[in-house]
Amino acid sequence: QVQLEESGGGLVQAGGSLRLSCAASGVTFSPYHMAWFRQAPEKEREFVGRIRWSDGTSNYADSVKGRFTISRDNAKNTVYLQMNSLKPEDTAVYYCAASMSWIMIPAYWGQGTRVTVSS
Repeated sequence: QVQLEESGGGLVQAGGSLRLSCAASGVTFSPYHMAWFRQAPEKEREFVGRIRWSDGTSNYADSVKGRFTISRDNAKNTVYLQMNSLKPEDTAVYYCAASMSWIMIPAYWGQGTRVTVSS
């Protein structure tokens, strides 16, 4: 059974940092591109960023570019989202996703971890 489990969410003040982790089990991690999405209250889920399985190439939504960084450790079956200079508008539930396609058609989703940024 494939599971993606996020952790690391919490409450942080504006300007602070958090690092989210997503651990995969039940699946061979390395062929999957990994992504982070988020969903703020009463809003649609949105793409945050993604990382290619083979060479670590990553890209990001404009709203987080320069502040967020995705990395992965294939040996640990884990992907990370380092979030710096957090803003109140970053408040959301953050989800990781795994996709065989670079255009992000997720085959698997995590259950989400909540991030709250206070002003």
